[in-house]
Amino acid sequence: MRRLTRDEARRIAIRAQLLDADRPTDLGAVVDRLTFLQVDPTAVVAPSADLIAWSRLGSAYAPVQLQQALERDRTLFEHSSQPTVVEPRLAMVRPMADLGLFLAEMAALPSHGTMRSDWLQANDAFRRRILDLLRESGPLASREIPDTSVASWQSSGWTNDRNVTQMLALLAARGVIAVAGRRGRERRWDLAERIYPAGTAVIPAEKAQKVRNERWLRALGAARPRAVGDAGLEAEIEGTTGVWRVDPKASAEGFEGRTAVLSPFDRLTHDRARARDLFDFDYVLEMY
Repeated sequence: MRRLTRDEARRIAIRAQLLDADRPTDLGAVVDRLTFLQVDPTAVVAPSADLIAWSRLGSAYAPVQLQQALERDRTLFEHSSQPTVVEPRLAMVRPMADLGLFLAEMAALPSHGTMRSDWLQANDAFRRRILDLLRESGPLASREIPDTSVASWQSSGWTNDRNVTQMLALLAARGVIAVAGRRGRERRWDLAERIYPAGTAVIPAEKAQKVRNERWLRALGAARPRAVGDAGLEAEIEGTTGVWRVDPKASAEGFEGRTAVLSPFDRLTHDRARARDLFDFDYVLEMY
């Protein structure tokens, strides 16, 4: 059992998120360490992914770097998945080197007998027409793809009858298509075989989850088991109750801080319960 003071835990968490004085200099290294940048259309100051990258890199970062990594170099990819097992699916940018950690999970979606599975089966011809169109004319925006579905997507929310966007989202979740790039907020879709590297090794789902938990703990420094499973070492943090997990290589030694502007979705404070325990503050995020 590792025992940490709250100051030590705070410094470990800040350093793990690359927010200490020792700033990184490369976008790829930032995304690799953080494991992802959350993509969100809210942009009061700047898009969240850009703000998170800028808060780490400072003036060394320009938004064109993220676009180039996604669309030209293909060192990053955009995908919707769960950051942790306790969170909903979110759109995010991840290192292309991590693709193999998600392929097994993607291939298993959606589960047989679910509403999504039944809807896909009913619209199989619609699915094939979209793939044929992308093969011939991709990349395309959703508005450029005609709705030829025979069964409408039913929802009590904004996705109701959004058949094209739902089909694209399901095909992307399965790893059949992928985001080729964006024009503003609009995603452009293409066949995954044109985006993802050929021959990417598929890591079995159970092993992939273990590796992802370990990488996520490294990105957080210290976290509750509900977010990272049994990754790392068991720990106690002064002034908090319950068990934590801490990255075995994390250290507070030699820490030097700095001031940073954080996105509302910055993972240093995204988990409100963790923010209360570690940093002793709370907040309310209101979006209209």
